[in-house]
Amino acid sequence: MINKVRHVLGISGGKDSAALAIYLKAKYPSLDIEYYTCDTGKELKETYQLIDNLENYLGKKITKLRAVENSHEKPFDHYFQLHGGYLPSPLARWCTKKLKLDPFEKFVGNDPVVSYVGIRGDEERDGYISKKSNIQSIFPFRKNIWSEDVINKFLNNANSKEVLHYYKEIVEDELKQKKIIDVVKEPLSLKFNQKRKLNTLLDLGISEFNKVVFAFLKTTDYPLAKEEGFPILDNEEILVQDDIFRILEESGVGIPAYYMPTEFAVNGKKGQYARSRSGCFFCFFQQKIEWVWLYEQHPDLYKEAICYEEGGYKWMQDETLEELIQPSRITKIKEDFLQKSNTIGKPYLNQSASPYLLDILDNGEEGCASCFL
Repeated sequence: MINKVRHVLGISGGKDSAALAIYLKAKYPSLDIEYYTCDTGKELKETYQLIDNLENYLGKKITKLRAVENSHEKPFDHYFQLHGGYLPSPLARWCTKKLKLDPFEKFVGNDPVVSYVGIRGDEERDGYISKKSNIQSIFPFRKNIWSEDVINKFLNNANSKEVLHYYKEIVEDELKQKKIIDVVKEPLSLKFNQKRKLNTLLDLGISEFNKVVFAFLKTTDYPLAKEEGFPILDNEEILVQDDIFRILEESGVGIPAYYMPTEFAVNGKKGQYARSRSGCFFCFFQQKIEWVWLYEQHPDLYKEAICYEEGGYKWMQDETLEELIQPSRITKIKEDFLQKSNTIGKPYLNQSASPYLLDILDNGEEGCASCFL
Protein backbone atom coordinates (compact mmCIF):
# COMPACT_ATOMS: atom_id res chain seq x y z
CA MET A 1 0.00 0.00 0.00
CA ILE A 2 1.37 3.43 -0.98
CA ASN A 3 1.65 5.80 1.95
CA LYS A 4 -0.21 9.10 1.75
CA VAL A 5 1.96 12.02 0.66
CA ARG A 6 2.89 14.19 3.65
CA HIS A 7 3.33 17.94 3.28
CA VAL A 8 5.80 19.40 5.79
CA LEU A 9 7.31 22.79 6.58
CA GLY A 10 10.27 23.35 8.88
CA ILE A 11 10.16 26.41 11.15
CA SER A 12 13.71 27.57 11.81
CA GLY A 13 12.78 30.56 13.94
CA GLY A 14 13.77 32.88 11.10
CA LYS A 15 11.67 35.28 9.10
CA ASP A 16 11.36 33.37 5.82
CA SER A 17 10.10 30.02 7.10
CA ALA A 18 7.66 31.79 9.43
CA ALA A 19 6.33 33.95 6.59
CA LEU A 20 6.01 30.88 4.37
CA ALA A 21 3.86 29.09 6.95
CA ILE A 22 1.58 32.14 7.19
CA TYR A 23 1.45 32.57 3.40
CA LEU A 24 0.54 28.96 2.66
CA LYS A 25 -2.15 28.84 5.34
CA ALA A 26 -3.76 32.00 3.98
CA LYS A 27 -3.51 31.19 0.29
CA TYR A 28 -3.73 27.38 0.23
CA PRO A 29 -5.80 26.29 3.25
CA SER A 30 -6.55 22.97 1.54
CA LEU A 31 -2.93 21.88 2.00
CA ASP A 32 -2.69 19.72 5.11
CA ILE A 33 0.76 20.84 6.25
CA GLU A 34 2.68 19.42 9.19
CA TYR A 35 4.94 21.94 10.92
CA TYR A 36 8.14 21.05 12.74
CA THR A 37 11.17 22.72 14.26
CA CYS A 38 14.55 21.25 15.14
CA ASP A 39 15.46 22.39 18.65
CA THR A 40 19.21 22.52 19.30
CA GLY A 41 18.68 23.85 22.83
CA LYS A 42 20.83 26.86 21.92
CA GLU A 43 18.36 29.19 20.26
CA LEU A 44 17.66 32.76 21.31
CA LYS A 45 14.53 33.23 23.45
CA GLU A 46 13.07 35.31 20.60
CA THR A 47 13.14 32.18 18.43
CA TYR A 48 11.01 30.24 20.89
CA GLN A 49 8.65 33.21 21.15
CA LEU A 50 8.20 33.25 17.38
CA ILE A 51 7.35 29.55 17.40
CA ASP A 52 4.73 30.15 20.11
CA ASN A 53 3.24 33.04 18.11
CA LEU A 54 3.11 30.90 14.98
CA GLU A 55 1.34 28.07 16.77
CA ASN A 56 -1.35 30.50 17.87
CA TYR A 57 -1.75 31.89 14.35
CA LEU A 58 -1.74 28.54 12.57
CA GLY A 59 -3.98 26.88 15.12
CA LYS A 60 -1.74 23.86 14.83
CA LYS A 61 1.03 22.33 16.90
CA ILE A 62 4.59 22.74 15.66
CA THR A 63 6.33 19.44 16.38
CA LYS A 64 9.61 19.99 18.23
CA LEU A 65 12.32 17.62 17.06
CA ARG A 66 15.29 17.00 19.33
CA ALA A 67 18.29 15.11 18.01
CA VAL A 68 18.80 13.33 21.34
CA GLU A 69 15.62 12.60 23.23
CA ASN A 70 16.93 10.69 26.24
CA SER A 71 20.10 12.63 27.01
CA HIS A 72 20.36 14.77 30.14
CA GLU A 73 22.23 17.30 27.99
CA LYS A 74 20.85 19.67 25.39
CA PRO A 75 21.25 18.32 21.83
CA PHE A 76 24.16 20.58 20.88
CA ASP A 77 26.06 19.79 24.08
CA HIS A 78 25.51 16.06 23.62
CA TYR A 79 27.11 16.03 20.18
CA PHE A 80 29.75 18.57 21.21
CA GLN A 81 30.97 16.03 23.76
CA LEU A 82 30.79 13.18 21.25
CA HIS A 83 32.98 15.23 18.89
CA GLY A 84 35.59 15.65 21.60
CA GLY A 85 35.04 19.37 22.02
CA TYR A 86 35.59 20.04 18.31
CA LEU A 87 33.49 23.06 17.34
CA PRO A 88 31.50 23.06 14.09
CA SER A 89 32.68 25.32 11.28
CA PRO A 90 31.79 26.16 7.67
CA LEU A 91 33.97 23.23 6.59
CA ALA A 92 32.70 20.82 9.26
CA ARG A 93 29.02 21.46 9.83
CA TRP A 94 28.34 18.51 12.08
CA CYS A 95 25.74 20.63 13.86
CA THR A 96 23.67 20.92 10.67
CA LYS A 97 23.71 17.19 10.02
CA LYS A 98 23.25 15.94 13.58
CA LEU A 99 20.87 18.58 14.92
CA LYS A 100 18.83 19.51 11.84
CA LEU A 101 18.98 17.09 8.92
CA ASP A 102 19.09 13.77 10.78
CA PRO A 103 16.10 14.59 13.05
CA PHE A 104 14.14 15.79 10.00
CA GLU A 105 14.80 12.64 8.00
CA LYS A 106 13.92 10.49 11.01
CA PHE A 107 10.69 12.49 11.42
CA VAL A 108 9.53 11.79 7.86
CA GLY A 109 10.89 8.25 7.67
CA ASN A 110 10.19 6.55 4.36
CA ASP A 111 6.90 8.33 3.70
CA PRO A 112 6.59 10.31 0.44
CA VAL A 113 7.10 13.91 1.54
CA VAL A 114 6.76 17.35 -0.03
CA SER A 115 8.93 19.77 1.94
CA TYR A 116 8.23 23.51 1.61
CA VAL A 117 11.28 25.78 1.78
CA GLY A 118 11.20 29.56 2.29
CA ILE A 119 13.97 30.68 -0.05
CA ARG A 120 12.82 33.99 -1.53
CA GLY A 121 12.54 35.21 -5.07
CA ASP A 122 15.45 37.62 -4.55
CA GLU A 123 17.89 34.88 -3.50
CA GLU A 124 20.20 32.94 -5.79
CA ARG A 125 20.46 29.57 -4.06
CA ASP A 126 18.66 26.28 -4.02
CA GLY A 127 18.89 25.25 -0.37
CA TYR A 128 18.83 21.79 1.09
CA ILE A 129 17.80 18.96 -1.24
CA SER A 130 17.51 15.59 0.45
CA LYS A 131 19.40 12.68 -1.05
CA LYS A 132 16.46 10.50 -0.06
CA SER A 133 14.18 9.89 -3.02
CA ASN A 134 11.04 10.12 -0.88
CA ILE A 135 11.61 13.81 -0.04
CA GLN A 136 10.86 16.52 -2.61
CA SER A 137 11.55 20.21 -2.00
CA ILE A 138 9.24 23.00 -3.21
CA PHE A 139 10.04 26.75 -3.14
CA PRO A 140 6.73 28.71 -3.22
CA PHE A 141 8.30 32.17 -2.96
CA ARG A 142 10.39 31.81 -6.12
CA LYS A 143 9.61 32.21 -9.80
CA ASN A 144 10.83 28.63 -10.18
CA ILE A 145 9.19 26.54 -7.46
CA TRP A 146 11.02 23.35 -8.44
CA SER A 147 14.31 22.04 -7.06
CA GLU A 148 17.40 21.77 -9.21
CA ASP A 149 17.25 17.96 -9.42
CA VAL A 150 13.73 18.13 -10.91
CA ILE A 151 14.78 20.80 -13.42
CA ASN A 152 17.83 18.75 -14.43
CA LYS A 153 15.58 15.84 -15.37
CA PHE A 154 12.85 17.95 -16.94
CA LEU A 155 15.15 19.95 -19.23
CA ASN A 156 17.38 17.04 -20.19
CA ASN A 157 17.70 16.93 -23.98
CA ALA A 158 16.54 13.31 -23.97
CA ASN A 159 13.14 14.36 -22.59
CA SER A 160 12.35 17.17 -25.06
CA LYS A 161 9.75 15.16 -27.05
CA GLU A 162 7.89 14.26 -23.87
CA VAL A 163 7.97 17.88 -22.66
CA LEU A 164 6.71 19.08 -26.05
CA HIS A 165 3.77 16.66 -25.81
CA TYR A 166 2.71 18.06 -22.43
CA TYR A 167 3.05 21.67 -23.56
CA LYS A 168 0.88 21.00 -26.63
CA GLU A 169 -1.81 19.55 -24.36
CA ILE A 170 -1.71 22.37 -21.80
CA VAL A 171 -1.03 25.58 -23.78
CA GLU A 172 -4.02 26.59 -25.95
CA ASP A 173 -2.78 29.94 -27.29
CA GLU A 174 -1.24 29.12 -30.70
CA LEU A 175 1.26 31.98 -30.75
CA LYS A 176 2.51 31.21 -27.25
CA GLN A 177 2.62 27.49 -28.04
CA LYS A 178 4.78 28.13 -31.12
CA LYS A 179 7.27 30.20 -29.12
CA ILE A 180 7.44 27.52 -26.42
CA ILE A 181 7.94 24.75 -28.96
CA ASP A 182 10.91 26.61 -30.47
CA VAL A 183 12.49 26.93 -27.01
CA VAL A 184 11.89 23.30 -26.04
CA LYS A 185 13.25 22.02 -29.35
CA GLU A 186 16.52 23.93 -28.96
CA PRO A 187 18.93 21.54 -27.22
CA LEU A 188 21.00 22.54 -24.24
CA SER A 189 24.45 23.78 -25.17
CA LEU A 190 27.16 26.13 -23.95
CA LYS A 191 25.35 28.93 -25.75
CA PHE A 192 21.88 27.92 -24.58
CA ASN A 193 22.46 26.57 -21.10
CA GLN A 194 19.94 25.18 -18.63
CA LYS A 195 19.51 28.42 -16.68
CA ARG A 196 18.75 30.38 -19.84
CA LYS A 197 16.32 27.76 -21.11
CA LEU A 198 14.57 27.59 -17.74
CA ASN A 199 14.13 31.36 -17.49
CA THR A 200 12.92 31.62 -21.08
CA LEU A 201 10.21 29.03 -20.48
CA LEU A 202 9.19 30.69 -17.22
CA ASP A 203 8.95 34.06 -18.97
CA LEU A 204 6.57 32.48 -21.47
CA GLY A 205 4.25 31.35 -18.69
CA ILE A 206 4.90 30.36 -15.09
CA SER A 207 1.66 28.47 -14.48
CA GLU A 208 1.94 26.65 -17.82
CA PHE A 209 5.51 25.67 -16.98
CA ASN A 210 4.44 24.39 -13.55
CA LYS A 211 1.62 22.32 -15.02
CA VAL A 212 3.93 20.75 -17.58
CA VAL A 213 6.50 19.90 -14.91
CA PHE A 214 3.73 18.39 -12.77
CA ALA A 215 2.57 16.25 -15.72
CA PHE A 216 6.18 15.20 -16.35
CA LEU A 217 6.57 14.21 -12.70
CA LYS A 218 3.81 11.64 -13.14
CA THR A 219 6.39 9.55 -15.03
CA THR A 220 8.83 9.66 -12.09
CA ASP A 221 9.04 8.40 -8.52
CA TYR A 222 8.87 11.88 -6.95
CA PRO A 223 6.27 12.27 -4.16
CA LEU A 224 4.15 14.69 -6.21
CA ALA A 225 3.71 11.96 -8.82
CA LYS A 226 1.30 10.38 -6.33
CA GLU A 227 -0.88 13.51 -6.03
CA GLU A 228 -3.91 14.12 -8.25
CA GLY A 229 -3.42 17.87 -8.14
CA PHE A 230 -1.25 20.57 -6.61
CA PRO A 231 -2.78 24.03 -5.93
CA ILE A 232 0.52 25.91 -6.06
CA LEU A 233 0.85 25.24 -9.80
CA ASP A 234 -1.16 28.37 -10.64
CA ASN A 235 0.77 30.66 -8.30
CA GLU A 236 2.77 33.31 -10.17
CA GLU A 237 3.70 35.49 -7.20
CA ILE A 238 7.38 36.12 -6.52
CA LEU A 239 8.06 37.24 -2.95
CA VAL A 240 11.12 39.21 -1.85
CA GLN A 241 12.47 40.43 1.48
CA ASP A 242 10.07 43.35 1.96
CA ASP A 243 7.14 41.00 1.33
CA ILE A 244 8.37 38.72 4.11
CA PHE A 245 8.39 41.49 6.71
CA ARG A 246 4.98 42.67 5.51
CA ILE A 247 3.48 39.19 5.95
CA LEU A 248 4.88 38.87 9.46
CA GLU A 249 3.63 42.29 10.51
CA GLU A 250 0.17 42.05 8.94
CA SER A 251 -0.47 38.58 10.36
CA GLY A 252 0.20 39.74 13.90
CA VAL A 253 2.82 37.03 14.37
CA GLY A 254 5.45 39.75 14.42
CA ILE A 255 9.06 40.05 13.35
CA PRO A 256 11.60 38.20 15.54
CA ALA A 257 13.02 40.80 17.92
CA TYR A 258 16.63 40.02 17.02
CA TYR A 259 16.06 41.52 13.54
CA MET A 260 15.15 44.90 15.05
CA PRO A 261 17.96 47.47 14.84
CA THR A 262 19.56 48.57 18.12
CA GLU A 263 21.50 51.81 18.35
CA PHE A 264 25.14 51.99 19.37
CA ALA A 265 27.70 54.81 19.56
CA VAL A 266 31.39 54.76 18.76
CA ASN A 267 33.76 57.75 18.79
CA GLY A 268 30.88 60.19 18.74
CA LYS A 269 29.15 58.50 15.81
CA LYS A 270 25.89 56.60 15.99
CA GLY A 271 25.01 53.38 14.23
CA GLN A 272 22.60 50.46 14.41
CA TYR A 273 23.18 46.74 14.59
CA ALA A 274 21.04 43.63 14.74
CA ARG A 275 21.19 39.91 14.11
CA SER A 276 20.72 38.92 10.48
CA ARG A 277 19.64 35.29 10.80
CA SER A 278 18.07 32.67 13.00
CA GLY A 279 20.03 29.72 14.35
CA CYS A 280 22.07 29.02 17.45
CA PHE A 281 23.18 32.15 19.30
CA PHE A 282 26.82 31.17 18.82
CA CYS A 283 26.56 30.27 15.13
CA PHE A 284 29.94 30.45 13.37
CA PHE A 285 28.32 32.12 10.35
CA GLN A 286 27.75 35.31 12.34
CA GLN A 287 29.43 38.52 11.26
CA LYS A 288 31.86 40.22 13.67
CA ILE A 289 29.32 42.94 14.40
CA GLU A 290 26.76 40.26 15.29
CA TRP A 291 29.15 38.80 17.87
CA VAL A 292 29.48 42.30 19.31
CA TRP A 293 25.67 42.56 19.31
CA LEU A 294 25.47 39.27 21.22
CA TYR A 295 28.07 40.42 23.74
CA GLU A 296 26.32 43.72 24.42
CA GLN A 297 22.70 42.55 24.21
CA HIS A 298 23.03 39.03 25.68
CA PRO A 299 26.23 39.01 27.77
CA ASP A 300 25.21 35.76 29.49
CA LEU A 301 24.96 33.95 26.17
CA TYR A 302 28.25 35.41 24.98
CA LYS A 303 29.89 34.13 28.15
CA GLU A 304 28.42 30.70 27.46
CA ALA A 305 29.83 30.80 23.92
CA ILE A 306 33.29 31.62 25.32
CA CYS A 307 33.14 28.48 27.46
CA TYR A 308 33.04 26.30 24.36
CA GLU A 309 36.46 27.65 23.34
CA GLU A 310 38.12 26.39 26.51
CA GLY A 311 39.01 23.12 24.78
CA GLY A 312 41.33 24.93 22.40
CA TYR A 313 38.99 25.28 19.41
CA LYS A 314 37.64 28.66 18.25
CA TRP A 315 34.35 29.81 16.71
CA MET A 316 36.34 31.94 14.25
CA GLN A 317 39.66 31.14 12.65
CA ASP A 318 41.28 34.51 13.18
CA GLU A 319 40.49 35.34 16.81
CA THR A 320 38.95 34.05 20.03
CA LEU A 321 35.81 35.47 21.58
CA GLU A 322 37.92 36.84 24.44
CA GLU A 323 40.05 38.76 21.96
CA LEU A 324 37.01 40.04 20.09
CA ILE A 325 35.56 41.82 23.15
CA GLN A 326 38.65 43.82 24.02
CA PRO A 327 37.57 47.50 24.01
CA SER A 328 39.87 48.49 21.16
CA ARG A 329 38.71 45.53 19.09
CA ILE A 330 35.01 46.32 19.62
CA THR A 331 35.66 49.91 18.60
CA LYS A 332 37.38 48.75 15.41
CA ILE A 333 34.57 46.34 14.52
CA LYS A 334 31.95 49.05 15.01
CA GLU A 335 33.95 51.58 12.99
CA ASP A 336 34.36 49.07 10.14
CA PHE A 337 30.66 48.30 10.26
CA LEU A 338 29.72 51.99 10.15
CA GLN A 339 31.98 52.50 7.17
CA LYS A 340 30.38 49.53 5.41
CA SER A 341 26.94 50.88 6.28
CA ASN A 342 27.77 54.25 4.75
CA THR A 343 29.16 52.78 1.52
CA ILE A 344 26.83 49.79 0.99
CA GLY A 345 23.89 50.19 3.30
CA LYS A 346 23.16 53.92 3.14
CA PRO A 347 21.30 53.86 -0.19
CA TYR A 348 19.31 50.87 1.05
CA LEU A 349 18.38 52.62 4.27
CA ASN A 350 17.47 55.87 2.53
CA GLN A 351 15.48 54.48 -0.39
CA SER A 352 13.68 51.50 1.12
CA ALA A 353 10.78 51.58 3.54
CA SER A 354 12.38 48.65 5.34
CA PRO A 355 14.41 49.62 8.42
CA TYR A 356 16.19 46.29 8.69
CA LEU A 357 19.91 45.91 8.36
CA LEU A 358 20.04 42.51 6.67
CA ASP A 359 21.62 43.84 3.48
CA ILE A 360 24.46 45.31 5.53
CA LEU A 361 24.93 42.35 7.85
CA ASP A 362 24.70 39.66 5.22
CA ASN A 363 27.87 39.86 3.17
CA GLY A 364 26.84 37.24 0.66
CA GLU A 365 27.77 34.09 2.55
CA GLU A 366 25.15 31.46 1.95
CA GLY A 367 25.15 30.05 5.44
CA CYS A 368 23.04 27.04 6.21
CA ALA A 369 19.62 26.83 4.61
CA SER A 370 18.39 24.50 7.32
CA CYS A 371 19.15 27.00 10.07
CA PHE A 372 18.75 30.40 8.50
CA LEU A 373 15.45 30.37 6.63
